[in-house]
Amino acid sequence: MGFHLMVVEDDGKHRPWSIIVVRWGKKVLGYVNKCPHNSVKLDWEQNQFLDSCGTRLMCGKHGSTFELGTGRCVEGPCEGRALTPIALAVLEGDICIVGVHLVEDDAWANN
Repeated sequence: MGFHLMVVEDDGKHRPWSIIVVRWGKKVLGYVNKCPHNSVKLDWEQNQFLDSCGTRLMCGKHGSTFELGTGRCVEGPCEGRALTPIALAVLEGDICIVGVHLVEDDAWANN
């Protein structure tokens, strides 16, 4: 599933951040939604990230495929490179991003 978030940079500016969250077995993994080949988003249609077999993430523009568990490109123009991982934690059934300052965190702090 893809998510569009807004992060707060060190200088206080807001920047859009597109991520992918996948379940692989019992694990929940996250990656930045950006192909390492030329920085395009992976989904060719909203939330369409998997190859035809449903076993790998796939770049809709170039067809590069990535292992779900590692984000490593195993076929295509960026073979050998990898998606940027995102640290996630599952707390009481909720998937939480770790180590990133989100705009919504500011809203909670001001309430």
